Amino acid sequence: MWVVEAHDPPDRRACLFIIPHFCRCPPADAPAALAPEQCRDLLDYLAQIPDPRHRRGRRHTLGAVLAVAVAAIVAGASSLAAIGEWASDAPCQVLAALGVRRDPLTGAWRPPGEATVRRVLARIDADALDRAIGAWLAARPPPRPANPPPPARSPRRAVAIDGKTLRGSGHHGHGQVHLLAAMDHTTRGILGQTDVDPSTNEIARFRPLLDRLDFTDTVVTADALHTQREHADWLITHKHAAYLLIVKHNQPTLHHQLKALPWPDIPVADHTRDRGHGRVETRRLQVTTVAGLDFPHATQALRITRRVRSLHSRRWRSVRVYAVTSLTAAQASPARLADWIRGHWGIEAMHYIRDVTFAEDASQIRTGNTPRAMASLRNLAIAILRLRGWRNIAAALRRNARDPTRVLPLLGITSP
Repeated sequence: MWVVEAHDPPDRRACLFIIPHFCRCPPADAPAALAPEQCRDLLDYLAQIPDPRHRRGRRHTLGAVLAVAVAAIVAGASSLAAIGEWASDAPCQVLAALGVRRDPLTGAWRPPGEATVRRVLARIDADALDRAIGAWLAARPPPRPANPPPPARSPRRAVAIDGKTLRGSGHHGHGQVHLLAAMDHTTRGILGQTDVDPSTNEIARFRPLLDRLDFTDTVVTADALHTQREHADWLITHKHAAYLLIVKHNQPTLHHQLKALPWPDIPVADHTRDRGHGRVETRRLQVTTVAGLDFPHATQALRITRRVRSLHSRRWRSVRVYAVTSLTAAQASPARLADWIRGHWGIEAMHYIRDVTFAEDASQIRTGNTPRAMASLRNLAIAILRLRGWRNIAAALRRNARDPTRVLPLLGITSP
């Protein structure tokens, strides 16, 4: 389809220029706002991923395809079709900044379509993609809180470990993709991610996930599934990290030992109260140093009592949770321990956003590595918006959808 645009020179009769309808761009000699060689940062990390395609017939660089996919998801695209539609509607300066090729004859920008993005994500090295995303996020400065706390004497990074099943990637539990991820508590960025084979479980993928990451002076938080003696010993002796692990009945001896401690005689060391989301919640943390705990390198035992009440009810619901940590009382205060326990559930919040805002569980993408690659790109989009201070991810996506140029600074793409 062709359209005719008229331009009126001041002292001449109107001239007509015929341009393709799909290129709503200036003529070929008009400079773009941002050129690919001026765009660095995230594009540099994506360029390190090996291209799985054959050189013959390759029209788009791998970095450009991935950059377009990331930008589209940051603007609210939740499917491969939406990514293709966003790319076809993106203005010229955005396409140029993302490294999209330009037709040398017509000057039109040729963004990758849905089929190209689909083929690339199906064949991409998912481990390399997660490493590139994790490296870029690790290099980002953490967000500054409105009221920063005083600097800690020995600050430690906290990383949460948890898994998620992509329910739409298979049929009723058969063939569904299950991923185990490590998330930084502060930045909410996914530092690493790995597949969990259907024939095994998350426990077998714990070490492969963390083995390539630097965990020196890091506190690892995990739910009761990963409260395993081998994991705890490996974290301390090989990764030089610390742990804070929830204890349930999968460790019956340890759970009985913690439950039998004289908690009525142990004072409450930290108390918090929150009101929001239609409920009131109070949390009381008790912590004590115990010698001879039946768990490797465990030095302190914790009991967390949570009481929750709806704003429309007077009835409280109480839950008690036990935990152990390898940190001594001098290494971590009760308030810091409470923050790490609460911070661990940030990874659950990320999974919720992927399900509700990006409709991940409703997605029926199942070809090759596409389900995992799309999950990685959604993790990246959420982390980017969190780093920019957005708490309402859905509102941030709607804002970016109104102006495609807003995605560029979010990806670290700026003009010199």
